[in-house]
Amino acid sequence: MRRCQIRRIEAWMISAWLLAALPASAQQVVELPAEDRWLEPVIEELYQVGSVVTGEAWEQFGQIMDVAFDGAGHLYILDRQAQLVYVVDGDGRLIRQLGGPGEGPGEFAETAAMAVFNDGRVVVGDPSRRGYHVFAAGGGFERMVRMAEPGVASVGRVVAQPGSDAVVGVPTQSRIMVFSGAVFDVPVRFPVSHALVRIILSGEETVRDTIVEAWLPPIDSEGMDRVDIANYAPRPTSLLPEFSPEFHWGVLPDGGVAFSDSSTYAVKVAAPAAGVVRILKRPFPPEPVTGRIIRAEKDRRVRRLEETAEPGTDLSARRRGIEGMEFYTELSVIRGLGTTRDGHIWVLRRGDGPSDDGPIDVLAQEGRYVGSFPAGTMALPTAFGPDGLVAIVERNELGVQTVTVKRVLAGTSGR
Repeated sequence: MRRCQIRRIEAWMISAWLLAALPASAQQVVELPAEDRWLEPVIEELYQVGSVVTGEAWEQFGQIMDVAFDGAGHLYILDRQAQLVYVVDGDGRLIRQLGGPGEGPGEFAETAAMAVFNDGRVVVGDPSRRGYHVFAAGGGFERMVRMAEPGVASVGRVVAQPGSDAVVGVPTQSRIMVFSGAVFDVPVRFPVSHALVRIILSGEETVRDTIVEAWLPPIDSEGMDRVDIANYAPRPTSLLPEFSPEFHWGVLPDGGVAFSDSSTYAVKVAAPAAGVVRILKRPFPPEPVTGRIIRAEKDRRVRRLEETAEPGTDLSARRRGIEGMEFYTELSVIRGLGTTRDGHIWVLRRGDGPSDDGPIDVLAQEGRYVGSFPAGTMALPTAFGPDGLVAIVERNELGVQTVTVKRVLAGTSGR
């Protein structure tokens, strides 16, 4: 199977495309300051679950797929391997669990994503059953909503949209795909953008409504057969060069979204039914990818391959694959993005190395720079809850996953 040829687009062209997507009067471009205002986080650690030594039996997670909070501060953990959702109170004690493997009502064939509403309702995506399980606030199974899309059933990360019976997701970031015989009976095309969509769950079948279209580096599918297209179209980013700009997004309290889709420092804020209304920028340019950076990354991957391979394994083909890797022209400034319950946007910047985490900027969605946590003082949370709650999923050297819940009390002015 040949690798697609990737057409390069420079950062200025990305900005031009975004600004052309809507009338200029509909967008506000906010130039934020270049100088960092350092914040020192005041953090209270509340509890940790996932210990295989001191924890209870339910804490021995197989594969944590998602974590989320409800409005009361309860933590929900989706374990894909166990096919269960664990609900934990504010002290880290198990309240109840939802689902389990099976074919009955509220049982899972394959869990791919979870969303939690403020009132405690839970939605779990199940591509093998081609639907979304909906659980009531008290934990009881309510109903199953069928996926309306034919052919490929794909589920990626989903987040509850406040004030609605919908979750927000990005089809091009699918985690799990299930193919049916109908996949070749419907048109299969490569997407030309990252679509942030509302998946409406109020009926018997899902209805999709696009919130905003974001930039996706173009992929030339010419010469690919239908099997290749069917395999790669639901997850097109797997065909992009290394260091290509990643798509980061989060849902805001008003039901809108904040996202980053280029190598530049540009955070877009989109409002429901209005598209992109605001672009928040800081003057940090992306770094060119040099031959030295490429050589160092290839060497790093070869070392990791040799360290993790079973003794006696023939690695020659995989080494050739690493040597033949393609690379994007720039290192993106933004490495991650999250949104809080009070409407702040946390932006993780790149550190010194291509894969190093740097400071975390805190922005207000209306266009104000609050400050930055210095690199190493705060990890970008996996989930944000009410009253400053955050959850961070970590994996140790043995592959054991833990979830640590903390409360960020404040960010005080630091150095």
